[in-house]
Amino acid sequence: MTQSPIDSSSDELRAGASRRQVLRAAGVATALGATSAIAGASARQDEDPPTLRLGLVGCGGRGGGAVRDALRADPNTKLVAMGDAFDDRISSKLAELNAEEEFKGRIDVPSERAFAGFDCHEKVTDNCDVVLMASTPHFRPAQVEYAVKAGKHMFVEKPVATDAPGLRRIWAACDEAKEKNLAVVSGLCYRYQNAKRATIEKIREGAIGDIKAIECSYDTGGLWHRGQKPEWSEMETQLRNWLYYTWASGDHIAEQAIHNLDKMIWTMDDKPPLSVKANGGRIVRTDPKYGNIYDHFSAVYDFGDGVKGFFSCRQIPGAFRDVSDHAYGTKGIAHLQSHRIEGETNWRYRNPGVPDNMYQNEHNELFASIRAGEPIHNGDYMCRATLLALMGRMSAYTGQEISWNQALESKEDLAPKSYDFGDNPVKAVAQPGITPFV
Repeated sequence: MTQSPIDSSSDELRAGASRRQVLRAAGVATALGATSAIAGASARQDEDPPTLRLGLVGCGGRGGGAVRDALRADPNTKLVAMGDAFDDRISSKLAELNAEEEFKGRIDVPSERAFAGFDCHEKVTDNCDVVLMASTPHFRPAQVEYAVKAGKHMFVEKPVATDAPGLRRIWAACDEAKEKNLAVVSGLCYRYQNAKRATIEKIREGAIGDIKAIECSYDTGGLWHRGQKPEWSEMETQLRNWLYYTWASGDHIAEQAIHNLDKMIWTMDDKPPLSVKANGGRIVRTDPKYGNIYDHFSAVYDFGDGVKGFFSCRQIPGAFRDVSDHAYGTKGIAHLQSHRIEGETNWRYRNPGVPDNMYQNEHNELFASIRAGEPIHNGDYMCRATLLALMGRMSAYTGQEISWNQALESKEDLAPKSYDFGDNPVKAVAQPGITPFV
């Protein structure tokens, strides 16, 4: 499964042509009654509506959540295939799902449709209509490429790549998915929260005037670590603890804090920044078990016309936490995380009594769009948000100011030399001013 870059064919889009794609909540019950054909599905046509077969790639916590949301989104769905790098991850997640009364009769994954290994995504995709991709981010480009060629709808977790060659591949695949009318719904879940959508809409209406600055923070504590065992190879140790290796996760600026960066660019109507200047390092998580990622970043994104985006993220236990986003305009301030505006306009989102679970919303809308024959496509903004994260990492790692186009055209390929459970030497921790931009 060797990965090779695929050149982007949509230069104007890559350069940042502005496009707003704020989706409206769809009625699942109405969509389920639609009579239009299900594009790309190989579901049984003697059922009304036909059952959509789900396949899961990546059997961790996020994968389990995605399966549950998908099954709840559409009563005529069934999980039929699962894949992961490791057998034990599949068996434990399958046991969890089988034990849940809510999904009784809708989990149908016999041993012949449980696939372990580096090529598991191919086998899962071959056996389903909708692929739920929630595995280690590095493998996302290959997974999306294969699903597009197979004509399958997709739920794609964030980030969608860990380096620019991978991003170029997935962006090209998303262009092809558009042409094939395949659904691509992103795991950037805040875009599916009705409260966030309403807040962004107020900004679009001019409630805070012209945006002059955006401040975003994802400062939090530490995450899980699954330890090390003598019988594990270097590759297995890294995949079991993929958060801590840049090639696998993209570093936490991409794997976790991308949510805030996505809200930053969403607030800017998906207009990309011109450049970024960033800092970062590792001052607490210095044990070799934490691989080669940083534990903190800060960055200033330049959107032109004097507009700046100020960003920070941190994963340090015991330090104060702050996950928030604020847009400062000529007429007021929008607090995105608390869904309120203060200034000339004072406004707060009032929940109309409708459930607003963003994780569930994205799956509700995914399956409603498939049933209606109008598949949602989030490929453009999920790629832009990923590039925003990658360019911040590139700047912090090298100590250089990095432009949007430089980041997109970067030749830094983080892929391991081979995909097998053998040696995979860990690259040295990046040193600003020493590590070169490639």
